[in-house]
Amino acid sequence: MKKLLIGLGILVVLVMVLASPYNTLISKRESVEAQWAQVENVYQRRADLIPNLVSTVKGYANFEKGTLEAVIQARSNISKIDFDNLNEESLSKFQASQTGLSSALSRLMVVVEKYPDLKANQNFLALQSQLEGTENRISFERKQFNDVAKSYNTFLQTFPNNIFAGIFGFDKKPYFQADEGTAAAPKVEF
Repeated sequence: MKKLLIGLGILVVLVMVLASPYNTLISKRESVEAQWAQVENVYQRRADLIPNLVSTVKGYANFEKGTLEAVIQARSNISKIDFDNLNEESLSKFQASQTGLSSALSRLMVVVEKYPDLKANQNFLALQSQLEGTENRISFERKQFNDVAKSYNTFLQTFPNNIFAGIFGFDKKPYFQADEGTAAAPKVEF
């Protein structure tokens, strides 16, 4: 009877020791998923602001139609990612579509400089301010995502966690990368 209790005690301790890495992997994966949801949230906020911005700008008859169409098209090209299929390729496609939208918005803001009446419009100024704030949030949330993904990936790859991760199918999560060309300093000429 004593041997049975000792054996049972060892089994309970062994199960608890083995359950700890698994539970931590689950917790860290959930943190990555929650942070991904926050990244999507701020990108969605930006996408939701665009129709209001376009409507405000459309009120100015002389405004370049092609620029507005480029913004509308870029917004419609935004891709979504199912978190369970989050990998380097899907994140790269997502990031490329968001970069396209950022580029179209930048062109829009450059063209706006030609229209003093539009720049003085209170609705436009409020939307422009909201977009600027949203771009800052996007940058912050992307950094937070990378931090949480790093913590998860590091835990996932350390011994003996890597064994449990392999057995239970936990995969490494990708990181947001800087857009192409952002490492090079812009050339300024006077």
